[in-house]
Amino acid sequence: MSAENAAVNFSELVNKNKQTLARLKESPRLLLHRRDGEDLVLTTAARAEQDQTVVSAATRMLSAMARREPGSMELLLDILPEAFPWVRFLPEPDVHAFAVELVDTMRAADSIGNNASVAQLLIAWQHTAEVHSDPVLLSALTTDHGADYGSVPDPLDVR
Repeated sequence: MSAENAAVNFSELVNKNKQTLARLKESPRLLLHRRDGEDLVLTTAARAEQDQTVVSAATRMLSAMARREPGSMELLLDILPEAFPWVRFLPEPDVHAFAVELVDTMRAADSIGNNASVAQLLIAWQHTAEVHSDPVLLSALTTDHGADYGSVPDPLDVR
């Protein structure tokens, strides 16, 4: 959340709803802290629609740029390290794969109005870069240890 967003306890919204909601005139979003759950963000429908419009426009422009000419992909590859500094740890073929997957996923996510898959993709690629940044970890994860440790239990059965 940016510094311009106001924050209150969820109980203020419940107990003083008019005063709390009035704060949305001063701030684009209101962070609601909850004791027993994940914090929430409250905004107006108009603001949420504006945000989605901006993300959608940026997605369409990036997608069109990346597909327009062969040189456009090189430009995208050149700017990725500025936007995502951790890309520097990825091997060259992975940087290209990340760029293609990012554009494709952004386009698909925009088509359904849900950006969760884009966030997941970014997290997954960042973790991949973290592995490549640590030679010991990279070796541990890529070395064939010659041993079979058996089947992996279903995580749902372990609970």
